[in-house]
Amino acid sequence: MISKPKFKICRRLGPGVYDKCQTAKFSVATTRGAFGGKRPKALSEYGIQFIEKQKVRFSYGVTEHQLSNYVKKASNIKGAGTVEKFYEGLELRLDNVIYRMGLAPSRRAARQMVSHGHFIVDGHKVTIPSYELKPGDIIKIREGSKSKKIFQELAAKLKDYTTPPWVSFDLGKMEGNILAKPKNVETFLNLNAVLEFYSR
Repeated sequence: MISKPKFKICRRLGPGVYDKCQTAKFSVATTRGAFGGKRPKALSEYGIQFIEKQKVRFSYGVTEHQLSNYVKKASNIKGAGTVEKFYEGLELRLDNVIYRMGLAPSRRAARQMVSHGHFIVDGHKVTIPSYELKPGDIIKIREGSKSKKIFQELAAKLKDYTTPPWVSFDLGKMEGNILAKPKNVETFLNLNAVLEFYSR
């Protein structure tokens, strides 16, 4: 069940922010005007950019400072598309990759799993959710964590789950791999607007 604060955030920013908002119940509630039926005011260009920034922040669960750093890093890479690099920075976070592999029901849950030391990256235990991965990296579930409740019935959980083409997870080996750099297919997020917000 989604909490009231998250419900309000989803209603303001859109259902794509949290997985629990992407339900028929949420759609019906917002259609009925669960928090009032006032007509939304027309947003200024700044307002639109701010909303898009907030969507990215809440979607990936990053702080304002972290998001600003991702923008700066992407903007400073020469000879590359800034939007693509910005997206790669967000997607290649360890917590996001764990989520994309289907090992966690949400990015928030993935952050907790990483912080609790359940994963090994290229032979080393990593407890930093923002740890930056790269193509070729191998992520394993720590031997001592495989029997934990959160990893039980993984086969059933992953049965109908399709990983993005840039990551893979081998259930038999209990390990995943970064196959390539992620491509921006997240239509819910307007990353250009976020870059414009920070360029002011």
